[in-house]
Amino acid sequence: MRKVITHISAFLFIVAVTTSVAAANPTADSGPTAEGVLAAEEGLAKAMRENNAEAIPNYLSDDWAVITGHGEVGEGKTIFPDGIKSGYLTRTTFDVSETRVRLYGDTAWVTFKLHLAGMFGGKPFDVMERETDVWTWKDGKWKCVLSHETLFPKKEEK
Repeated sequence: MRKVITHISAFLFIVAVTTSVAAANPTADSGPTAEGVLAAEEGLAKAMRENNAEAIPNYLSDDWAVITGHGEVGEGKTIFPDGIKSGYLTRTTFDVSETRVRLYGDTAWVTFKLHLAGMFGGKPFDVMERETDVWTWKDGKWKCVLSHETLFPKKEEK
């Protein structure tokens, strides 16, 4: 009997710990919630920060598009991964701050301030921007469908 009580106690402890860890760390797949889309955004930011060409497409819809800070439009979830794999794009900094989430049913907007630096086409870059990512909940996952970048004006050197 004592052995049964020990096993039941151990089982209940594992369930309690697992439940509290899951509640404290929502995943991107927890449903159309603000916490879930924020987890997906954080996953995408981590993949971008680490130049993880294999992980980035997992967060983007097949028809994902980006409007750059220079007004150009790029389409297709392989733009960044292809640039990373070819060596054309390497990020050394991808620091996100001032994150704001707005949820509207199965659609969410995530805006944030971004310090971004690295190499692009063999030239160094270091910019500050505001970004808005539009996410949609589909097939049990959050997918980013659009990213829109706005560059901060360059500060003049004195």
